[in-house]
Amino acid sequence: MAKLTHKSWAEPYKMKMVELLKMTTRPQRAKSLKNAGYNTFLLQSDDVYIDLLTDSGTNSMSDRQWSAFMTGDEAYAGSKSYYNFENAIKKYYGYKYVIPTHQGRGAENILSQILIKKGDIVPGNMYFTTTRLHQELAGGRFVDIIIDEAHDPTNTFEFKGNVDITKLDKLVKKYGASKIPYVCIATTVNMAGGQPISIQNLKELRTYTNKHGIKIILDMTRVAENAYFIQQREKGYRDKKIKDIVFEICSLTDGATMSAKKDALVNIGGFLAINDWDVFEEARNLVVVYEGLHTYGGLAGRDMEAIAVGIKESVNDYHQRARVGQVEYLGEKMSKYGIPIVKPIGGHGIFVDAKEFLPQLTQDEFPAQTLAAEIYLESGVRTMERGVVSAGRKPNGENYYPKLELVRFTIPRRVYTQAHMDVVAESVAMVYDRRKKIKGLKMVYEPKYLRFFQATFEKLK
Repeated sequence: MAKLTHKSWAEPYKMKMVELLKMTTRPQRAKSLKNAGYNTFLLQSDDVYIDLLTDSGTNSMSDRQWSAFMTGDEAYAGSKSYYNFENAIKKYYGYKYVIPTHQGRGAENILSQILIKKGDIVPGNMYFTTTRLHQELAGGRFVDIIIDEAHDPTNTFEFKGNVDITKLDKLVKKYGASKIPYVCIATTVNMAGGQPISIQNLKELRTYTNKHGIKIILDMTRVAENAYFIQQREKGYRDKKIKDIVFEICSLTDGATMSAKKDALVNIGGFLAINDWDVFEEARNLVVVYEGLHTYGGLAGRDMEAIAVGIKESVNDYHQRARVGQVEYLGEKMSKYGIPIVKPIGGHGIFVDAKEFLPQLTQDEFPAQTLAAEIYLESGVRTMERGVVSAGRKPNGENYYPKLELVRFTIPRRVYTQAHMDVVAESVAMVYDRRKKIKGLKMVYEPKYLRFFQATFEKLK
């Protein structure tokens, strides 16, 4: 008998409660899709079978998090739940000062108003929708300094979230360091397909920014997933714990914005963490204007308790292995069917290359939006567009045309089984078989900001 080696992994949890799902027919889905203007954000969740729209606030909380809910202190000022929340952030991330916000974009708004002046340049490792908008509304301009490999779905470089220091240096020489309030670093890079940045690259960036007096602000929404990739891929980190890698990542930055709805395994919440007292003092003033008192920031005490527990659970090695492992499982299944996906497989979802999937469509025919609609029609699986619709318009009104035109299959944490992943892969394969017959969409309604949330479309004849 052959000697077995243990290579398989299993989820480090068991289920105590399930939510029953609604099954729909194709005619029902066709009607729902048309009523939603072919925008998956406008579908009613009751009409969705497997919901991979986002991993933001869609996670399953643990029994310990639900227990923490019951201990929430709902005092308006000085809640003990705030101090538990603050202590968890200081312990696992290391930042000195903490401002709670209702979610990550609340932190982005406050930070942008404090640090950005009109005409400033904000470099970053690829844009994110809400982050860039807050930077623009504050008078700044985002400039992408991610490495070129990140814009190529087929490139298998393992740290496609890395910054190109040469690109940053050109900006400093052109505009001057005083016009760059901070470099915005995402871990992992959502719009590139959940791709990580390496510790080595972050250290090089820290050395450069220290030399020029520029801050580094971390978008740490999925920092623990990034740490997992560092552990698995970067030399010298295989034997380190994820919690220690997370702490090291944070130590190389000056502050962070966080949507706790992702890594921290909760349904709502976020924070701004900072090491600079002056920035903290101003943020403490602004949070009262926009969010709530500085010791709750738009959150209930029970939310802060759940976040404190979720932060601890997020840096558990077994949790991250299972979390990223499920994403990898889906990606490998899709690849076996020949479906073009962004490689290497990222942390929080699979990103299908809609340009390659539907080469007959131009970006003005919205291939990623079209593909997301077709996948829902096929099986009731809800995904989302990450292409020209998400990219929006430049300040002069022209469309951004990103090189990446993707459909994101975002997997909520601790929610679906491997069998669900099998259904998803098979559903996409069925759409792939009829891809040559698919026609694009035209936009018939466009809101002023973040149009991917509310825009509506019609089928092209």
